[in-house]
Amino acid sequence: MEERDGRAGGFRKETVDRLLRLHFRDGRTRVNGDAQLLMAEMLKVFVREAAARAARQARAEDLEKVDVEHVEKVLPQLLLDF
Repeated sequence: MEERDGRAGGFRKETVDRLLRLHFRDGRTRVNGDAQLLMAEMLKVFVREAAARAARQARAEDLEKVDVEHVEKVLPQLLLDF
């Protein structure tokens, strides 16, 4: 987990911070840099796993192109796994 050019795990730090703040009840809650890096890494793993599962779903349907419907089909189990 390292930070490059204001990005952590491939996501901009501002994006990670905003996603975290969506669920905070107290607006004064702060997130330190290590927590942002960890969350960015979790997001990276989640997105990669979603893409891999969607690709497997498309392949199972004998299609070469992954579409939104494939992501929608694998999303419930993906959310349970995370």
